[in-house]
Amino acid sequence: MSEVGRERWRLFVALELPAQVKEGLATLQDDLRSQGLGRLRWVRPEGIHLTLKFLGETPAARVQGIADALREAAAGTGAIALALDGLGTFGNRRGPRVLWVGLAGDLERLSRLQERVEEAMSRLGYPREGRPFSPHLTLARVPEEEMRRCAPLVERAVAKAAVPAVTMSLSELCLMRSHLRPSGAVYERVAAFALA
Repeated sequence: MSEVGRERWRLFVALELPAQVKEGLATLQDDLRSQGLGRLRWVRPEGIHLTLKFLGETPAARVQGIADALREAAAGTGAIALALDGLGTFGNRRGPRVLWVGLAGDLERLSRLQERVEEAMSRLGYPREGRPFSPHLTLARVPEEEMRRCAPLVERAVAKAAVPAVTMSLSELCLMRSHLRPSGAVYERVAAFALA
């Protein structure tokens, strides 16, 4: 088998954000950092995206089939109008694990697109996500050793921070590749499909 035949790519399906949204998120991250949250692992603003489906390590030879299925899933969906809306966390009894910003707007259309992606990928053998779809943009992750200490700081920052009033119209579904580096993940667009 050739080297290309053995190559594996870490893939996910997402909607990329316009530059002005990433700028607004960078400002929000700076505000949150200034509230004592410097120890969190912050997602670089240029890397923030709306994930619809994580595929994981995938043979590079499967990319064309995935792209064909995503093109079909995207067809006829139409652009999705969204706005940033509130802060929240995911976590457990020990404390918050993830700090995120929520979304408002055409969430019904977004959920339908996510379901179409889920269905298309399940036909290719990717297991369905066990949890319900919860659209959000990850801002930071809390290191495990910091969860208890950071819990009250995160709670206070979530209550105090002002989410920028930023709107967006998302018109492309993207197949993305993640390159894991010591400085954090770097994302590469593999293919894009119009939602029109």
